[in-house]
Amino acid sequence: MSIGKKIILLSLAVTTVSVMAGDKVKWKMATTWGDGLVPIITASKNVAKYVEQMSDGKFTIRVDSSNKHKAPMGIFDMVKGGQYQMGHTTSYFWKGKDINLMPLTTMPFGMTAPERMAWVEFGGGQEFADRAHAKYGLLSFSGGNTGNQMGGWFKKEIKSAEDLKGLRMRIPGFAGEVISKLGVAVTNIPPGELYTSLDRGTIDALEWIGPGMDIAMGFHKVAPYYYTGWHEPGAEAQFLVNKKAFEKLNDTNKAILKNAMKLAAYNMYLEFYHMNSEGWAKMKSEYPHIKVRTFSKEIMDKLRAANDELVEKYSKQSPLFKEIIESQRAYMKKSREWTIMSDLDYIQGK
Repeated sequence: MSIGKKIILLSLAVTTVSVMAGDKVKWKMATTWGDGLVPIITASKNVAKYVEQMSDGKFTIRVDSSNKHKAPMGIFDMVKGGQYQMGHTTSYFWKGKDINLMPLTTMPFGMTAPERMAWVEFGGGQEFADRAHAKYGLLSFSGGNTGNQMGGWFKKEIKSAEDLKGLRMRIPGFAGEVISKLGVAVTNIPPGELYTSLDRGTIDALEWIGPGMDIAMGFHKVAPYYYTGWHEPGAEAQFLVNKKAFEKLNDTNKAILKNAMKLAAYNMYLEFYHMNSEGWAKMKSEYPHIKVRTFSKEIMDKLRAANDELVEKYSKQSPLFKEIIESQRAYMKKSREWTIMSDLDYIQGK
């Protein structure tokens, strides 16, 4: 074989390898969550696993937890800026950037998890998410639901609204603004710093999620009063995706990513439900010192009033916020009748 033919064949081989390498897509995902925050971090890792499986290894996603990138509250900016192609977080963390992003996670006294998931999929929720994120060059997809969350861990019993005044509490989202109207000093601390802050007295109370994760975090060791929820009846995490990066994907990979996110989100909801059931049983049998409480009617009435006042305030400031809230409330009003009849009435034997 002549040297010329060898060069031609070598060139063809190099070109073929280059094309094959070019067919592979490598993404990075940043998460708000640390490696130990199961099942939230599991949803992030499941997306990567499903994408790789469905693409036969041609589309891979490296998941960087907050342990690696060290910026749990920087996900929005990192994905927006293209440092990461996608992130896993919750939209209400970014209410300081844009109030319209907040109700896309959850609202106090709002929809339950199934109601919210149905609203996103069939009731116009996804369209609102698209509109709210468009100007940032981002796409937002459901990232898994925690279900109804507990109202938090307190070092002292809260018998009246007066007991809340001056209390230092970690509680994010709209609920933080609501409860601050009752005199609570609100802060938003990254997940990895919660136990230390509570143990050292930096805060007096915190809300996290539910018994499945809360018991593992050890909050009951320093704050024995555990209150039922009002603020996050169906908290939805989000997968944020850089729009330019998404548009570079071929149609097959776009479909693979969307279906991987949907499956991971659904599995996260189921795992949360399972973990909370297990955690509740463990709490009763192994930690009898935990005192489960429900906020008084006086406190709940004040929280509802503060919530309505703030919703009205932001509705006047932002037409899109007003549209989102009106859509959610209309959907909840319609779906709640079915929720009560199909679930509550069944459980109560009516």
